Amino acid sequence: MKKIFSLLLVTLSLSKGYAQTIPVAPKQDSIIILMNGIAHLGNGEVIENSAIGFENGKITFVADARTIRLEQSNAKIINIYGKHVYPGLIACNTNLGLSEIEAARATQDAREVGDFNPNIRSIIAYNTDSKVIATVRSNGILLAQVVPQGGIISGSSSIVQLDAWNWEDAQYKTDEGIHLNFPSFYSYHFNEDGGRIGVNEHYADEVQNIRNFFDEAKAYNQTVTHENVNLKFEAMRGLFDGKKKLFIHADGVKEITAAVLFVKSYNMHFVIVGGSEAWKCTDILVVNHVSVILGRIQSLPGSDDEDYDLPYKTPALLKKAGVDFCLSMDGFWQQRNLPFLAGEAVAYGSMTPEEALMYITSNAARILGIDNKTGTLAEGKDANIIVSDGDILDMKTNNIVYAFIQGRVISLDNKQKDLYEIYKEKYGIK
Repeated sequence: MKKIFSLLLVTLSLSKGYAQTIPVAPKQDSIIILMNGIAHLGNGEVIENSAIGFENGKITFVADARTIRLEQSNAKIINIYGKHVYPGLIACNTNLGLSEIEAARATQDAREVGDFNPNIRSIIAYNTDSKVIATVRSNGILLAQVVPQGGIISGSSSIVQLDAWNWEDAQYKTDEGIHLNFPSFYSYHFNEDGGRIGVNEHYADEVQNIRNFFDEAKAYNQTVTHENVNLKFEAMRGLFDGKKKLFIHADGVKEITAAVLFVKSYNMHFVIVGGSEAWKCTDILVVNHVSVILGRIQSLPGSDDEDYDLPYKTPALLKKAGVDFCLSMDGFWQQRNLPFLAGEAVAYGSMTPEEALMYITSNAARILGIDNKTGTLAEGKDANIIVSDGDILDMKTNNIVYAFIQGRVISLDNKQKDLYEIYKEKYGIK
């Protein structure tokens, strides 16, 4: 069966739809102005009839088309009357570009052996030729935080833009954070009756091992010169001088609380990733100014006693408590559903579509430390822009017709669209 499956993969990869390579867009060479669109700025504001201009990859103006006077006779004007304009969406905490086919081990490059690997860099493993990238990009995701996985300290993440020839070109912000998988207070025990969840008997030792590693790294980085360079401790240097953030992956209320108390002793900038039970400890998050990259809310409740729709309501609970957060999806190909995740937050919470949009644009940019370059439609920022026929948060009306990364006109083709056209032709569908 495995041989048959492998042969099928090879056959598909050689077919017309899968072999086609989408070229990288050329650098913006003329002024572009998007006219008469409904602009959702990403900061909660909306301009019903907008004019957005960008040149050399940067936004030069965002204004009301009814009041602005345009004098750029050499500009390329695109009339998008009735269409919706948004900042490019940002996918946080993803292994996009590190994984291709979940069932094929050879296409997985997201994790390294060993427990403490802060020196592992996800950016150099990022594969710009991944067919998944084009599929995700065609639904409005233009930037992604590529995160390593596995072990206790997985390594360093980087932020990439999704239109590049190689990982060097894709770099948007490199090695911006170290990822720590905080130990779980509970563990799953197998027995003759099947299995059960119980207290992790090694929890205290696991936390102490992390503390010992951090203490050694801190002491190492307080020393000016070293006879022998320690690559693992060198990678931790940015955490202690404030140049990098520590992303702590934790879901349970006990783990989140313990993680906050742990990091306070080191005076680091840190973010909680996952946080499915963050709604239970909002006070400690708010008081300590802790941001949360909330994991996928399309999931089941954590226990039988919780509301069936609790995961969907979690964004509203965090918003009400004043927690700074953004939304994320797990995995890689799942990122294409990121806008619909925000739409569900609107349906299950007391927030407007503009507020939900912020959780996948401006809030995400601020938490990742790139809000000076992107996240909103504003003068001086990179022209990372998407245009949709309808509401991008609504699965029925979302249809991306234009995408720009740093002003470049990005192809929206992908292998799924190719196959759609192939089989339309086969069955004579017009």
